[in-house]
Amino acid sequence: MSGVSNVEVKDADDGMRLDRWFRQHYPHVRHGDLEKMLRKGQIRVDGGRVKSNRRLATGETVRVPPVGTPEQAEKAESSEADKKYIRSLVIYEDDALIAINKPFGIAVQGGAKTRRHIDGMLDGLQQPGGERPRLVHRLDRDTGGLLLLGKTRKAASRLSEFFQKHQVDKEYWALCWKMPHPMEGQIDMPIAKKMVRILQEDQERVIPVDEDDNDAKRALTDYQVVGEAGGKVSFLALRPLTGRTHQLRVHTAAIGHPIIGDGKYGGEKTKIEGISAKMHLFCRAMSFPHPKTGKRTMLRADLTGHMDKTWTFFGFERKPEIIWPHNH
Repeated sequence: MSGVSNVEVKDADDGMRLDRWFRQHYPHVRHGDLEKMLRKGQIRVDGGRVKSNRRLATGETVRVPPVGTPEQAEKAESSEADKKYIRSLVIYEDDALIAINKPFGIAVQGGAKTRRHIDGMLDGLQQPGGERPRLVHRLDRDTGGLLLLGKTRKAASRLSEFFQKHQVDKEYWALCWKMPHPMEGQIDMPIAKKMVRILQEDQERVIPVDEDDNDAKRALTDYQVVGEAGGKVSFLALRPLTGRTHQLRVHTAAIGHPIIGDGKYGGEKTKIEGISAKMHLFCRAMSFPHPKTGKRTMLRADLTGHMDKTWTFFGFERKPEIIWPHNH
């Protein structure tokens, strides 16, 4: 914020009311704030206290306190809005961790073209005297659902360790094209990152590969059909047993049942009339050792956004009983 400035009234502003003059030259200053500064004597004309209806004359000097620039005001306002927003996403909190229900379409971390992201808002979850919460895992921008944060460095480090050691059981919900047979099973298919040429542009994407491929990384996903609608789409519960990039998207597409809204891996099949064109993949639940007590903790996130609407549209169950086999 800049310091106090003394601004001379120009010919063009002769006879203008002070409040209008402010609205013209400092549009980011709210009227209520203007009145407050006038009452405190922070704004003066030729050294004297005035009211907002005072008419200005050419050559008079208006004392303007530090009100910043519109950009600074906008930034302060948006950071305040972001703090409110991130707090509204919290679904669980204790002294070691915070869980939020991440909306679809917002990135977890920033990148070259990403200015607004979860990581950039975490100051809003910091408690007075506490540490800034830390990310311990990721969700794709277009995937919604449960995201865990460590409230302290120690808790974040423990949680990260649980993720690395596959001690976190994750359950995702997806809307997929048609219905897989059998209705439950395991997809065991190695995947690798490859450069592919799409419309003369080199793009990196994840694809299924043969086991003897040098880049092959084993990828395992358990799946169960929870519901279906007219043979067109199915509600799948998915449990990734490994954590490969885009694993669930690649695996469902590879068995012929891509996720609705995932044009990258499923092409035209993933467009269903009357249903949102956004990705239908949601992190529904996680079970993990608590970073402080070691006790097994289960957290769930309720469907939001377009998936919430889609589930209502098809009348799918909201609290189905899903039991996974003990196979890892």
